[in-house]
Amino acid sequence: MPARRAEFLLVDNSNSFTKFALSSQNRLGAVRKLPTPEVSPARVRALLKGWEFQRVVLCSVVPAKAAVLKQVFRADPVLEVSARIELGVGIDYPKPATIGADRLANAAAAAAFYGAPAIVVDFGTAVSFDILAENGNYVGGVIAPGLEAMTDYLHQRTALLPKITLLEPPAAIGKSTRTAMLSGAVYGYRGLIRQILIELTRELGSPRKLSVVATGGYAELIAAALPEIQTVRQDLTLQGLRILGGLNPA
Repeated sequence: MPARRAEFLLVDNSNSFTKFALSSQNRLGAVRKLPTPEVSPARVRALLKGWEFQRVVLCSVVPAKAAVLKQVFRADPVLEVSARIELGVGIDYPKPATIGADRLANAAAAAAFYGAPAIVVDFGTAVSFDILAENGNYVGGVIAPGLEAMTDYLHQRTALLPKITLLEPPAAIGKSTRTAMLSGAVYGYRGLIRQILIELTRELGSPRKLSVVATGGYAELIAAALPEIQTVRQDLTLQGLRILGGLNPA
């Protein structure tokens, strides 16, 4: 198989999956992924076989796996995303070092694609909201349990409630245990997202040109009936890593 070459290897190491993407400064390329629990030197090297790159841009929220990835890339120049690098946005936050790397990447992408003010809603293992104020500064956010974490908790802590596959409920009134759980999960979760967005918009001063963009595993499902979310962009975090690579030359 011929080698694929790029300037950057982008690595988004999140709790559920770790994504790898080749990228130039201007364009995202091929993407591969592993379940994060399966990240090991051997699995990563096998996955990246045939790929060549000049630098690594690493975003991790799983410290143990970040250590594994740094071992794999110990011979390569690695840019690790943190509040200490150039982000393309200001930081107005009491302890910048505590902001998750994925949240910084999302903020960088939101600023580049949509401007400010903006809210990014990331539907991952947890759902996070990250806010850019009108002056372009990252000012904080909200973290709530993820949709799958909530439904898995019900299954694990009750004797009769099954594990369900999350999709659009057929109706609000469930006619089985499964459809009742779907209604509670999807409609209830949309209510949670909507109310948080209402409060955030109010605290931002209800700006007329507020961009709200969603990303992550359940973004399309939840955003389908939430007009408050204007855009779903599944590659937002990787695009943010691409942008950060360009902002921080070796």
